[in-house]
Amino acid sequence: MGDDNRATLERMLDAMMRSDWDTFAATMADDAVVEYPQSGEMFVGRQACLNVFRNYPGGSPQYELKRISGGPDVYVIEATGDYSGEIVHLASIVEFRDGKIAKQTDYWANAFEAPAWRSEWVQHVDKVPVG
Repeated sequence: MGDDNRATLERMLDAMMRSDWDTFAATMADDAVVEYPQSGEMFVGRQACLNVFRNYPGGSPQYELKRISGGPDVYVIEATGDYSGEIVHLASIVEFRDGKIAKQTDYWANAFEAPAWRSEWVQHVDKVPVG
């Protein structure tokens, strides 16, 4: 089931990036839950989740997938999103039940400049521009 879940996850991500909400919906369980812990929100049921994604002000943000890890029933997605010029880092935990997405928990963090005080101990990775 893990390979099937990974394929479903990749299909969901592709559909999201293309705003193909019918394909996206087909990857979710009827009682799917999406949680945004930072804002204290939870969307319960496939239709509620789709309503949120479909009605994002200004259209769906543009995402760049960085990595998918985990499996077979729980995956972590790391990505960056461009929200009208504001670059945001995203981590999403996606849980499967019976081949469908049952729960998704999303966390966002804005990009920020690295502080000078720790510069002698770090190595820099691909830097996403701030703002």
